Amino acid sequence: MLKGETPRVVFRRTNKYIIAEYVTSHEAQDKIEIGMTSKNLKKFGWPAEFEGSLKSVPASYLTGFLMGKEIAKKKLATPIVDVGMIRTLSKNKVFAFIKGLIDSGIKIKCSEEKFPEEGRIEGKNLKKDFSKTFKEIKLKLEKI
Repeated sequence: MLKGETPRVVFRRTNKYIIAEYVTSHEAQDKIEIGMTSKNLKKFGWPAEFEGSLKSVPASYLTGFLMGKEIAKKKLATPIVDVGMIRTLSKNKVFAFIKGLIDSGIKIKCSEEKFPEEGRIEGKNLKKDFSKTFKEIKLKLEKI
């Protein structure tokens, strides 16, 4: 990745949040062009009652969608996805994040069958149905 000098989107998850960074590398020195966490979703209406879900599949998707919007707004090059040591099992948070990037307009190749089902992405599987709030937040992000 370093020799190719292709920018990358770094995906990391912690016990509380999803972290995303758009990183460029020049002569093996990384520069973070855009950095964000799923905490940023609070600005777009993420409810306090779901604050413990800022590491969920819906949060991963929306963080990817927000990151994609920022990449497009700044007219940055198409990145590759760097997930580090995270296991890339089909239909998990990593693929929800990638789907968010793709849905925002970033051209990344990924098989559709790897993505979580729409119901999981929207949060219908959470203890309390999150899909209405998900759609409201996504509408706000689309206007960026």
